[in-house]
Amino acid sequence: MACVKRTKVAENFFGQLVIGPPGSGKTTYCGKIYKLYKEKLNREVAVINLDPANENMCYVPRIDIMSLITVEEAMGNLNLGPNGALMYCMEYLEENFDWLLNQLVLIKNSYLIFDMPGQVELYTHHISIRNICEKLQKLHYHFCCVHMVDSHYCSDPSKFISTLLLSLSTMMQIGLPHVNVLTKADLMKKNSDKLDFGIDFYTDVLDLDYLLQLLDDGPFTKKYQKLNAALVGLVQDYSLVCFIPLNVYSEKSLLNLKAAIDRANGYVYGSGEERNIQSLLSCAVGARTESERFDTDFM
Repeated sequence: MACVKRTKVAENFFGQLVIGPPGSGKTTYCGKIYKLYKEKLNREVAVINLDPANENMCYVPRIDIMSLITVEEAMGNLNLGPNGALMYCMEYLEENFDWLLNQLVLIKNSYLIFDMPGQVELYTHHISIRNICEKLQKLHYHFCCVHMVDSHYCSDPSKFISTLLLSLSTMMQIGLPHVNVLTKADLMKKNSDKLDFGIDFYTDVLDLDYLLQLLDDGPFTKKYQKLNAALVGLVQDYSLVCFIPLNVYSEKSLLNLKAAIDRANGYVYGSGEERNIQSLLSCAVGARTESERFDTDFM
């Protein structure tokens, strides 16, 4: 009798890790897309809070690290400052990975949204979050890293180049499919006349030689012309960083970002969700005048 080989098809899970500096709008975004995905797109979704200092959640998390450890507990028990305590919490989560995994396996057929801490060191050189992601990848969890940055940083050349370097460093350290986002795009559009360049320059990260000229003319940065050139050259040599503008109060803007994220992590939605997306986009376009369509396409 012929021997029939039975193979078990591994189940795949999809989601996004929402990261970025404090105040960039991570938690607000998580709350907005939870409602959009669940109520408008009929996508099963669960939000996981992995920020042990997150006290202002606008959603009910399915998993909450604060039931395992909080920054306040780490500070009080170990005599640590806020930054040291947050890094300790991530190391503690890595050591107790089974605590996270045992709860994740109970979430069936859901798209996962991870609300992450805001300390940038966790994504530039600290290894705990990277190690946790690697463990989950081996278990067929497919994540896209959504790196949120306040569009306010576009208003100053030195701040913008710092943002580019932060984004590049994070992409190299975490090693996941990556989507960079400029948040509060409605405010960026409102104050576009105060920017040195058009909005496309900052989202597409166009010829940075123009930015280099501004850095070389700055009262402080002109003293570091060789360093400026080296930093700009580093970003341009990799050619990896670009941004998607986001207005969390616009469904069209959220849908545009959703499409980029789904492409990045390979998520394929069903025909029902696809119809819902097309319906929402049709309503959004139909409700705007021609001038609004031209001026606020990403809003």
